[in-house]
Amino acid sequence: MMLVKSQKGMSLFGWLMLLVVVGFLASTVFKMLPHYLDYMSFEKIISGVEKEASRDIRTIDGFYAHVANGMMINNIRDTNPKDILEVSIEGDEFIAHLKYEKRETMIGNLDLVARFDKEFRVRMP
Repeated sequence: MMLVKSQKGMSLFGWLMLLVVVGFLASTVFKMLPHYLDYMSFEKIISGVEKEASRDIRTIDGFYAHVANGMMINNIRDTNPKDILEVSIEGDEFIAHLKYEKRETMIGNLDLVARFDKEFRVRMP
């Protein structure tokens, strides 16, 4: 059994290592979180097409216009909807395939990469 006098806390080196690890994780989160929030916004915009009864979205161009409008409202500026989204019509449904990736430089030539790939089947309003 150890006595209270002989117990010690973390050393200076231990605290510095903990600070480096926490800083690295915080940096990673702060760089990647906006991309995941944008992706969740894309999901809401695309899924919201069938709830948008006030606008007559019946064509592929109308679908792209709806997505571009949602991107403008959500302040997503660095992507073009036609570059990341493939839309086709099958019966009374839009089939939208959202596929893109985002890169953030971490240290030197090391990058963080997030790939997003999802297919949506959305009924026409």
